[in-house]
Amino acid sequence: MQSPIFQLTRRNFSLQILAFFGLSAAPSVFAKSGGDVLLAHNAPATLNPTGYLISEKLDGVRALWDGSQLKFRSGRTVAAPAWFLAKLPKTPLDGELWLARGKFDALSGMVRKTQPVDQEWEQVRYMVFELPDGAGDFSERAARIKLIVRGINSPHVAGVEQFRVATPAALRDRLDSVVAQGGEGLMLHLANAPYVTGRNPALLKLKKVADAEAQVVAHVPGKGKFKGVLGALDVKTEDGQRFKLGTGFNDEQRRNPPAVGSMVTYSYRDTTPSGKPRFASFLRESQEP
Repeated sequence: MQSPIFQLTRRNFSLQILAFFGLSAAPSVFAKSGGDVLLAHNAPATLNPTGYLISEKLDGVRALWDGSQLKFRSGRTVAAPAWFLAKLPKTPLDGELWLARGKFDALSGMVRKTQPVDQEWEQVRYMVFELPDGAGDFSERAARIKLIVRGINSPHVAGVEQFRVATPAALRDRLDSVVAQGGEGLMLHLANAPYVTGRNPALLKLKKVADAEAQVVAHVPGKGKFKGVLGALDVKTEDGQRFKLGTGFNDEQRRNPPAVGSMVTYSYRDTTPSGKPRFASFLRESQEP
């Protein structure tokens, strides 16, 4: 028999999701939490997708358009070519600069240059998935994104496709399909959620392997075969957990590791009773200091 938390109606859906994550049903839960962007929780594998708009999780670089400048999550300006920005509207947008599945490293190298290379940016698309401070619920904002992108009429700007599935089995099938084609996973956004920021259960990510972010606190020198290069990153999660991240790096990343203060993304299988990740492995640098 299905758990009561998944026996949802449109009226009580949001409250039951909050209960699933152990959060209060007070009105402040969906208020802005102080962050600049909305960040996702990991979705439980048995999640019922009723009430969500779903999209592919793109392996891109988060970028926010404030109506005049394109910026990374850190607030640093993206040095995009003038022609790339020329068609963007006065309306603020949130999305990811994206190249293709499995091309994050190449994309990151392109968009972080202080002097943009036109031929490289010709390959980049700005994939829009949110309207900062937009009115209405997410389903209404998603509909407006379609209209805005249509009006922009640029091959370099697209709205992220949002879709629905009816059952947990259909959700797993869609995840399997995306991963089989080289994708990372899925994002699930509560269709009736207002615009919120910070890490919030209004947005969930569903992957075959869980991932999370942590801030680099220090570099741990390598020993043995890693003598003279990085051995591990000393990192701290947003809830204060501190641990060593020592696997998942290629030779170049060990020679030139993410800077102290930067944010990195790591994968993990589960957590210890104290909350530390098990079998954590470096995936990528997710935000510069």
